[in-house]
Amino acid sequence: MLYKSLLLTRAIQLFTMLFLLQSFGQRKVIVDADTGNEVDDFYALARILLEPSVTITSLNAAHWQTSQWAIENTMENSHRLNQQLLGEMNLAIPTKRGAMARMFDWGDRAQHSAAAYDIIKHAERQNKVTILVLGALTNVASAVYIQPKIAEKLEVFWLGTEMDFETGVLKRNDFNPMMDQFALDFLLNSKATLNIIPVNVAAAMQIDFDVLNAKIGNHFLGKFLMQRWIDHLDGSRRNRVLWDLALISIFVNPSFCTTKTITTSRDSGNRPIVFYDSIDAKAIYEDFYNTLLAFERE
Repeated sequence: MLYKSLLLTRAIQLFTMLFLLQSFGQRKVIVDADTGNEVDDFYALARILLEPSVTITSLNAAHWQTSQWAIENTMENSHRLNQQLLGEMNLAIPTKRGAMARMFDWGDRAQHSAAAYDIIKHAERQNKVTILVLGALTNVASAVYIQPKIAEKLEVFWLGTEMDFETGVLKRNDFNPMMDQFALDFLLNSKATLNIIPVNVAAAMQIDFDVLNAKIGNHFLGKFLMQRWIDHLDGSRRNRVLWDLALISIFVNPSFCTTKTITTSRDSGNRPIVFYDSIDAKAIYEDFYNTLLAFERE
């Protein structure tokens, strides 16, 4: 009897140890996405949602209100699509509404939203908060504007800008910076840690509809993702770049990229920032196919 009791005790201890090791190994992240804007967000979100080494503490909705094809409430559109994707995958993750538009021009420039205060809450409780941003930086910058002391706790991974790696010139005239220029400028001058994949690097993620459909179109989630391509405003396009999938994939698998730390100019913060200067698009897509096709509906 004593022997069985000792075995049971050891089994419980082993299970507890394995559980703690697994929990300790989990990377906790906040994901901030302008899901309604483009096609690539769904693919990027599907990849991170299927990653066993990552725990998503919040899925926040970002606006794309400044876009030429913006609808009446772009943030609400992103929020709805975030919930739709979670429903399709049968996942329960907290979703937060973010800013309805870019930060304000004067006075209290922050956009006060559930997403911004969620970032603040996590930062006040943790030593470090990792945020993957797929669109405008409004929610993150607003959180820092509201509570400046959290900046040094934030590590932000973001897709945006264009970097000339030979001259070190940083341009900010692509889509994500244009959605909130002040938010980018504010974070460049903050103590938040920034990791940026420029659009001229992420452009390697170009793919043909038929190629992608042949790989995932017979899978239930793959069909859902391909329908997003078709239903989008410019769904007749046969070729596009899945920009955000690059950011998510290199966060999950750093071996798919190389980085270069560059000290930016005085008008861009004058501080070191990690830029991704190359990605292995083929490896990223193969990883995406394998991960998605292994996913079964519960």
